[in-house]
Amino acid sequence: MFPNGNPWNYEYIDLMKNTLIGVLAAVALAVIGYFIWAALSQPVVPSEEVPATETKNAYATSTFTIQYPSSYTLNDTYAYEQFKGKPIAGVKFLVPESLASGTNLSSSDTGVSVESLPRAKNCTGDIYIFANVKAVDLTVGSTTYSVATSTGAAAGNTYEEQVFAIKGSSPCTAVRYFIHSSNIGNFAPAEGDTTSTKEFDRSALLRAFDDIRDSLVLGQ
Repeated sequence: MFPNGNPWNYEYIDLMKNTLIGVLAAVALAVIGYFIWAALSQPVVPSEEVPATETKNAYATSTFTIQYPSSYTLNDTYAYEQFKGKPIAGVKFLVPESLASGTNLSSSDTGVSVESLPRAKNCTGDIYIFANVKAVDLTVGSTTYSVATSTGAAAGNTYEEQVFAIKGSSPCTAVRYFIHSSNIGNFAPAEGDTTSTKEFDRSALLRAFDDIRDSLVLGQ
């Protein structure tokens, strides 16, 4: 017969309870440990850095508004002087020295200008270029430009001009790209020397100029 008429040994029951609790706790710890291990074992993928967008300034007159990078230098007394005795008035945005530093690009006069010829009867790009060039039409979005280009060289320097005259604008308004660079061969190191001067990134420069040009809005 069972002691005290009780078929169960209470000490045995307590032992079983403690054993079960210990097993459950061990299982729980094992599961938690597994998930922590799995999380720590995942490869760390570095977050892609988003390049900071450069702030822009706005320039406005009674005939147009335009935006340009804040790092560019504004010259609001600019005039194009290649036509002797007939300067073309406008405003120019010069590239920052930091953009040209270490390259063969000149920051002294490279930039984008907005110019106008109020008396022009036919608004075409070629009337803004001193050299005898032919203009061609170019449509970007809803704007049609008359585009004329010219490249000159002197004393180891290259001067590239691209003029985008807005067809039908009154006064005749044009955007001029002016790129002044030195022949990269001028920076060839002497034997045993090295040079850090690099060819400037023309494609990137033109994209930056295009952004300025595309922000131009004529007054109504």
